[in-house]
Amino acid sequence: MLLTVLSTKELTLELGDIPHLLDLIFSWISPSEDDENIFRPHGDPQMMRFGAHLVLVLRYLLADQMKDTFREKIMTVGDFIIHMYAMFLFTKQHEELVGIYASQLARHRCIDLFVHMMELRLNSSVHVRYKIFLSAVEYLPFSPEDDTKGSFEEIIERVLSRSREIGAGKYDKSSDVAEQHRLQSLQKAMVIQWLCFTPPSTINDAKAVTGKLVLRALMHSNILFREFALISMWRVPAIPIGAHTVLSLLAEPLKQPTEILLSTEDNDVSENLREFQDWSEYYSCDAKYRNWLKIQLTNAEVSPRELSGEEKQSEVTAAGETLRSSLLLLKTKDSPWLVPTQDHLHESAEPVYLELHATAVLCLPSGECMSPDATLCTTLTSALYSSVTEVEVLHRELMVNVSISSRDSSCIEVVLRCLAVDGDGLGPHDLNDGGVLASVMAAGFKGELARFQAGVTMEISRLDAWYSSSDGSLEGPATYVVRGLCRKCCIPEIFLRCMQVSVSLMEYGYPPDVHQELIELVTSPETDFLHLFSQHQLQELLLFERDYSIYELDLEELPSS
Repeated sequence: MLLTVLSTKELTLELGDIPHLLDLIFSWISPSEDDENIFRPHGDPQMMRFGAHLVLVLRYLLADQMKDTFREKIMTVGDFIIHMYAMFLFTKQHEELVGIYASQLARHRCIDLFVHMMELRLNSSVHVRYKIFLSAVEYLPFSPEDDTKGSFEEIIERVLSRSREIGAGKYDKSSDVAEQHRLQSLQKAMVIQWLCFTPPSTINDAKAVTGKLVLRALMHSNILFREFALISMWRVPAIPIGAHTVLSLLAEPLKQPTEILLSTEDNDVSENLREFQDWSEYYSCDAKYRNWLKIQLTNAEVSPRELSGEEKQSEVTAAGETLRSSLLLLKTKDSPWLVPTQDHLHESAEPVYLELHATAVLCLPSGECMSPDATLCTTLTSALYSSVTEVEVLHRELMVNVSISSRDSSCIEVVLRCLAVDGDGLGPHDLNDGGVLASVMAAGFKGELARFQAGVTMEISRLDAWYSSSDGSLEGPATYVVRGLCRKCCIPEIFLRCMQVSVSLMEYGYPPDVHQELIELVTSPETDFLHLFSQHQLQELLLFERDYSIYELDLEELPSS
């Protein structure tokens, strides 16, 4: 069979019927019709190699002589042949060679190919992933130059965007949603690795490219940190693995000299770096709390009489570290947590709208996932509307839409839209609480929606906020909304965790010296933390304070007994 094909090939070459030759080569190496996996190459490797090189040579030699029909044939069928050979190299672990051929493909095919390879190798070794990175960054332009060539930036933007999308069947309603989120967040975090590799010094503007990669890593990390924080409200010992993976991946790139970052000439560098540092501090506090909780739960399984002094001291030490780190985060007056030093003011003569898009699962207090249906979506829509006053709904032209996700029937898609006004969308955002859209979503995240099943929370897998025009077209990110939502959810939770730790210390007979400071911070008009708390959270705070006072009285009475 092979000899027949080679004879046909030679005859075709002699006759000069190159289009027919390309069809023959492609038919020989293309997948069979009943094979759904078009990315697995078929046929003889030498034939694929010959075909790919023939196409490249013909394109080079006949670039100015090709007529329209011939050009279309050598570009379309030629691309198919080159694509098949590139995939063959990929399947044989020759990732470093793929870029040579992929760079000759049409723009969309080149991007699709690299995105597919990056997704397939996401969990491979760092060495393998670095080979793919090098293959792209060495043979492709870093930024888009024209419509004919794919670029590294376009590839990585597609990879980053797709990594945040949910896939069908990701949620198992019978298992713990918090644990599922933990594991899924790891996959989201791993894509940051593509931005943390150091490009070779041999490429054009290597220093500038390094700066752009680190900046893009910072920007995407902050997006992930916001989402990870909102799904890490559960008071369980397990750490948010996605967030800590991102922190570890960026540890080395952020050791780069500051001038490399500043060489990107992007005004957002300092703001993104500042937000990254805020999140780093937050997750450090979070880890200390979870470490304390792990020790506390372990000690609780042992009778107080059988608990050793060392075990008790370990819990007390972890509690002290939790309180100290949390207070440091909460007390920063000059640079409050997650408050930008400079607001990106949005001004417009035309009406401006705000939109918030969220993909979420509804979670029962037990940790199980609810299966949404049309009735549940309607009920949730009504509940979200009722989280703000009717006057505000009319004044802000608030619109709420809840539907079952087309990607995964266990998820819901929530879209909120309202008119931007001074202080919320227009001008400075002095309250730093995300405005009305954040207020609506916070009620859902905290499980405190009126007219809805008590304790049911919305656990998000993707969250974005945008400015939009009156016709509904999205114009740019409204990052202050998501940042404010994080402040509205995270800061009260930090206080409640600190109160939980303080009560535990007092129960052991170790009164913390920072308790009164915590109470003053919550109620201080300077910090204005109080307006971030929901009614339910304030009640929980008061219950912790009551328990603390009871243990305090017991401790005072102890010497006289």
